[in-house]
Amino acid sequence: MSPRGWALLTLAGLGVALVVAALVLIPWQRPPAPRADQLAALRDLPTEQVERARQFRSALRPGGWAALGVGLLVALALGLTPLGSRLVELAGRPFGGHWIAQAILGGLAVVLVADLVTLPFSAWRHSVLTRYGLATNGWGGWAVDLLKSYAVSAVIGAVALLGFYTVVRLAPRWWWAFGAAGAATLVALLSFVLPVLVEPVFNRFRPMEPSPLRSQLMELAERDGVPVRDVLVADASRRTRAVNAYVSGLGPTRRVVVYDNLLREATPAEVTAVVAHELGHARDRDVPVGTLTGALGAAAAVVALYLIGSWPPLLRLAGVDSVAQPRAFPLLLALVTVAGLVFAPVQALMSRRVEARADAHALALTGDPAAFESMQRRLSAVNLSDPDPPRWEYLYSASHPSTVERIAAARAYARKVSR
Repeated sequence: MSPRGWALLTLAGLGVALVVAALVLIPWQRPPAPRADQLAALRDLPTEQVERARQFRSALRPGGWAALGVGLLVALALGLTPLGSRLVELAGRPFGGHWIAQAILGGLAVVLVADLVTLPFSAWRHSVLTRYGLATNGWGGWAVDLLKSYAVSAVIGAVALLGFYTVVRLAPRWWWAFGAAGAATLVALLSFVLPVLVEPVFNRFRPMEPSPLRSQLMELAERDGVPVRDVLVADASRRTRAVNAYVSGLGPTRRVVVYDNLLREATPAEVTAVVAHELGHARDRDVPVGTLTGALGAAAAVVALYLIGSWPPLLRLAGVDSVAQPRAFPLLLALVTVAGLVFAPVQALMSRRVEARADAHALALTGDPAAFESMQRRLSAVNLSDPDPPRWEYLYSASHPSTVERIAAARAYARKVSR
């Protein structure tokens, strides 16, 4: 069988594995609360809070969708015309057109151009966040965070590009197989490394001082069978007013992280409700499950890029001879961008179901639906989230159930336990 035949067979196998993993590991059986209960919850929210949140989201929406559209157009312009391949050549020219220079500098140059084109939309978003009082870091802090993000992405991107094109040169007929294995390994590695190495780049963390709340959170984790190393407080207030908490790391690196904003804004019972939700993710192994599905998806993407990218009409449009050349990286990026937009609703749906399960876990663990509902009200008010967003936007991109869904779920739980 030819390498292309093996690639088709491998892609089919990865596709089946990904579908089976999603069917078995994602809680599809957890439908949203009835619409009537959601509307009742919406009516109980303060009218001025709902209106302000919707004004905020309406202010953000044009720039967000414009950034997606412009990003797509730039990716297509670089990938489906010779512009991208020429940019890669130009980046490698000072080093004699060496393949390593083209692979790393050319690849990073293509990504940087795409980022710079959408940078005005990012700045515009920051201006909206500042106007509505959510951003607290000013333009200087915003620029520093942006540069940090670029630096982290550049390091990860350089390693990935060098590894990918090294494999291509060492195994020109079977690079897709080794590349798929490498992509899956990279996804798994980043899920362990990012929380430990990257989070401190953007936030400072300090252990939560001994207190009844800290003891309660540690006891909650122990009772839930999710051992954590420590409870940390992140200095999120230096860039945002948003409130949040999360469980970070795996195994010996696992810790509960609480925003300092959350400690100031919320009651201890509400903080406990948020942490119980995050413990639900750890208890149900949502990070390993996400890592597994992400690794399978990344491997399948590499094989699909090999098959689709070898189509002669695409190669002619990109002005390259082979998808394995560093000069063809813009074409690969364009294909990945299109795939990301196409599969975004599926990823959002999977995320919403996982988050709904974590909500149910929090309710069962704390047995306090009133605190859970109160926390959802506070999250919506402080984070200015639309409690009942437009249906089309919700289905395409919402990673969490809406506020009214979560409040309705808490009330349904309260009715259930009171019987």
